[in-house]
Amino acid sequence: MAPERRRLSRARVTGAIFPGRVQGGPLLLTLTLLAGCDLAPHYQPPSSPTLPTTFKETGPWTPAHPSDASARQDWWTIMADTRLNDLEARIELGSPQLAAAVARYDQARALVRRARAEFFPQIDASSSAERERAVLPQTGNYFDYRTYRAGGTVSWEPDIWGRIRNLVAAARSEAQASADDLAGMRLSLEAELAEDYFQLRGLDARIDVLRRTVSAYQAALNLTTTRFSGGAASELDVGRARTQLASVQSELDQQVANRALTEHAIAVLIGEEPSLFSLPPVSTLDPVPVIPTTAPSALLQRRPDVAAAERHMAAANARIGIARAAFFPAITLGASGGSATTTGMLISSGTGVWALGPALATLAVFDGGRRFADLAAMHAAYAEMAANYRQTSLTAFREVEDQLALLNHLADASARQEEAVTAAARTNQLATIQYREGAVDYLQVVIAQTAELQAREGMIAIVTRRLVAGIDLVRAMGGGWRAGQAASPPSPTLRLR
Repeated sequence: MAPERRRLSRARVTGAIFPGRVQGGPLLLTLTLLAGCDLAPHYQPPSSPTLPTTFKETGPWTPAHPSDASARQDWWTIMADTRLNDLEARIELGSPQLAAAVARYDQARALVRRARAEFFPQIDASSSAERERAVLPQTGNYFDYRTYRAGGTVSWEPDIWGRIRNLVAAARSEAQASADDLAGMRLSLEAELAEDYFQLRGLDARIDVLRRTVSAYQAALNLTTTRFSGGAASELDVGRARTQLASVQSELDQQVANRALTEHAIAVLIGEEPSLFSLPPVSTLDPVPVIPTTAPSALLQRRPDVAAAERHMAAANARIGIARAAFFPAITLGASGGSATTTGMLISSGTGVWALGPALATLAVFDGGRRFADLAAMHAAYAEMAANYRQTSLTAFREVEDQLALLNHLADASARQEEAVTAAARTNQLATIQYREGAVDYLQVVIAQTAELQAREGMIAIVTRRLVAGIDLVRAMGGGWRAGQAASPPSPTLRLR
């Protein structure tokens, strides 16, 4: 059974090498030699026949109408925060991660130029100078002389089987994928910076609430201490007030520490020393903007990672042609010439030598199946890239739907939480008045104070999460990247948008 499987596998691979075989083999080979051929399979960019017409999770905070034509180069400007705009501009030239991605793109472009060089003849020059001694066998005498040689060779491989063309095509596709990776890295860093920035602003708002809460709890402790001194309150009430105050002070210190860590992360993202970087606190959070969406059909052209996955497929397809070309002989045209002399005057007294003619490279008759294995590996690599493309596309749609769901459901949660804040603040106010009048003990005040603080912190958390979800939605839809720019080199300011 195993030998039969091997024969079937070999037949499939052989059919992949010689499409439309086997009749008229010599004639086919002759026509191929005359016309020049490309042994790579015909490549069609993948398409998905099941694209939805709209996203399922669209809602009032994410309009469903397509707006892919809108200007979104500097996408963070929709947040309407001048400080964020300044930080995003600084990340462009300061981020080491972005500089590394640019260097990788430069490497890929250099490999394209290297592949193209094989289209041209290779010219080599050589020279030598030797001192030799000759001994006469009859007399034993000897004499010394010097030999000078200079010459050169020219060799050129006509691209009959498309090996070089596919080598260039594979390198070009990989360079385009590298450009997409660069765009993806830029988008990821921009989004990460915006997320950290709004996390920092959320911490600022939370710290402001905690500081105001500390002041309120200190006033409540003073009231309780006064009432205890006058015999209107118990020591238990004083202990509860002190516990409430110390607990909030502890939480305040923790949030200040969290802010410092977030500020350090922002400094590293823009390429600055954390010790020399600081952002002044802002006590209010920005309103959540309405994030425009694209049509689902445009998503696969907007996402840099999807475009990179498609380019990897194109490169893998070209490598199949390179593997097929290995089954055919490579013809090299060569010429060499030069001059040799023993007088030191190569031009006037040298002896000229030259050679010209085609050289047929040796074709392996038996290699143990190495070329068949290489071709099978290239087909498998293409299948892998196709599967990766589909997975990347599915992930893109999932990420968009995730962020749309978060934005719309968190908008509803924000409205409910605002009602909770209003109710908790009123309850705390009433509990404090009743305690001052002696109608309730301090436990009721503690419960009301805790409920109000939790409601306010919950409100800040929801608003912060909505802002981050908006950023993640922009990232999921490709940010400011535009399809069709992947093949163009970055400008000196490293922008691919």
